[in-house]
Amino acid sequence: MKPGADRAGLLTVGDRDPRVTRVGRWLRHYKLDELPQLFNVVAGQMSLVGPRPEVRRYVDLYSPDQMKVLSVRPGITDPASIEFIDENALLGASDNPEQTYIVQVMPRKLELNLKYLQTANWIADLTVLLKTVKAIFR
Repeated sequence: MKPGADRAGLLTVGDRDPRVTRVGRWLRHYKLDELPQLFNVVAGQMSLVGPRPEVRRYVDLYSPDQMKVLSVRPGITDPASIEFIDENALLGASDNPEQTYIVQVMPRKLELNLKYLQTANWIADLTVLLKTVKAIFR
């Protein structure tokens, strides 16, 4: 059995997901798997910067205050995406990646995104975009 095969049914499995090919890992590493979302930006369904969309299973765990991240257009990148650029490695090292995500990662991401919403403007967005590019190519 491939490493991580026992995690195949989980939403959050980290970097040991047996469903991802070598090419897929390369695309994910350089965030090229995000490029199709530019079509959503052009269509007005997303923005370049804004809280990343989350699956319903995790949104159901949000507190009323955390639900504020759903009040704005989702983005391709956000401050949490920068801080957790190596999220797959973090979760892959966990014995229980889903629990690690729910208890450690998700609350921090929401904290960062709520802080971003309080100060959002075009300068902040430009800063996030530049930091994202820098993080991808570090």
